[in-house]
Order: sequence, then C-alpha cells, then structure tokens
Amino acid sequence: MLPAVVLLLIPAVPAIAETGDLKIHFEYAGDAPDPSAIDVNKDVQFCGKTKLMNERLLVNPKNKGVKNVVVYVYTGRGGSKLDAVPAANKTLTLANNQCRFEPHIVIAQTGDTLKVTNPDSVGHNANLGFFNNKQQNFTIPAGQEKTVALEENEPAPIPVDCNIHPWMKSYVVVLDHPFAAVSDENGDLTIKGLPAGEELVFRVYHEAGGIKEVEINGKAEEWSRSRFEVDVKPGVNDLGTVVIPEDALSAD
Repeated sequence: MLPAVVLLLIPAVPAIAETGDLKIHFEYAGDAPDPSAIDVNKDVQFCGKTKLMNERLLVNPKNKGVKNVVVYVYTGRGGSKLDAVPAANKTLTLANNQCRFEPHIVIAQTGDTLKVTNPDSVGHNANLGFFNNKQQNFTIPAGQEKTVALEENEPAPIPVDCNIHPWMKSYVVVLDHPFAAVSDENGDLTIKGLPAGEELVFRVYHEAGGIKEVEINGKAEEWSRSRFEVDVKPGVNDLGTVVIPEDALSAD
C-alpha cells in the first residue's frame, strides 16, 4: 500500500508595490534678496527682543536655494488618481514661538490633528481660513494650546494669520495622501514612497508668486497652471535643478 501524499498549501505572499522618491532642488535665478526687517508694533517689549524678518521669500545667499517651495501630488480635476492611503493620524505642532509661527509651512494628511501652541509670554491668535474644514479663529493665551481636527483635504495651502501680530503668517497644507514636501533652507526637497510605474501630476506652490516658466538642468520648460508630470520609476527620481525666474517671486 502506497503512503498517503500530504500536500502543504503555502499561502501566497502579496507582492510589495514598488515605490519611488522624487528629489528636486529649487534655485533662484537672480541675486538672493535680503529679507526685510519686520516693523514690530505690537507687544514691543516682548516681540521686539527678537530680530524678526519677513519670511515671504527666503533665498540662501550661498547657493541661491529657495526655501518653502511646496510640491505635492495633485489629485484635483485633471490630476492623478491615487489609491486610498490610510490615515496616519499624526499630531502636528504649529507653535507661536517668539512672535512668529514655527514651522512656516505644515504639511498634513486628513485624519491628522493640528496642535497650535503658545510658548510665548504674550497672547496670540490663530486664524485658519479653511475651505473644507471648519474655519477657525481663536485666541491662545500664553503657555496654552488648542487642537484642530483636519478632517477634509483642502484645495490649496491655507494661510494662518495672527490678528494680534499682523506680521505673523504660516500655511497649512492638508491632503488626502502623504505625497508632499517643502523645500529646506538649501532649496532641496524629497517626496518619498510614491507609487512607481505611474505618471503622476504634481503641483508646485510658493506664497511669493506663481512658478510656471522654469529652467530645468539648463532647459526651459513651462509648468502650465503650476503643474508638471513625472513618470515615477522605482528608486530615486532626481528632477535636478529647477531655476525660478527672478520676476516670478516677489518678497513684498
């Protein structure tokens, strides 16, 4: 009698989707402008202790890198279609620190919580002009904090103002996916974990003006409606150096 044959059924291991990272270096075409000093005319005794500068346009004088350029996968009309990405449910901090907002730009995903803190010894205000989330305008006494639920994605970066100290401004970017980044003090940014094998539409934003006609690695290109496309490959996708014309951004 032949022995019985035992079949072992090994469950299939789902394939891990390949991803790619997008790297970009943003550079200013002209001479790096010097940021202007803020006219501190409120709570002068406290706010005047810090040399506050206009942060609307920050260019590194060493390499002309442009800070605070926001790039994200655009999923609006005519944009990319992405698979649903689970919420990360992070808590992100926006501090009223020494009479300025820190960080200048917060990138969030729906489901996150924005914690607005006030480590200063004077009161502040946060006025968030949301479109899809509930608009917020609240006072934060010294040493206290408020939380804001980010339940819906927003069509554009949302300005945050302090009505008490009018020079204070920051932006909150709320997306239904995590594929976004903001350039650092050297003009560099990296968006990680993009789905590879797809041509994705990206939108670029800077508070100082529209970025449309650019030069990429020495070649002139036009980003219609401040959008561009990248065929994302596995691994690192280096777009190279994007030079922004001097007249595209204004410090005022």
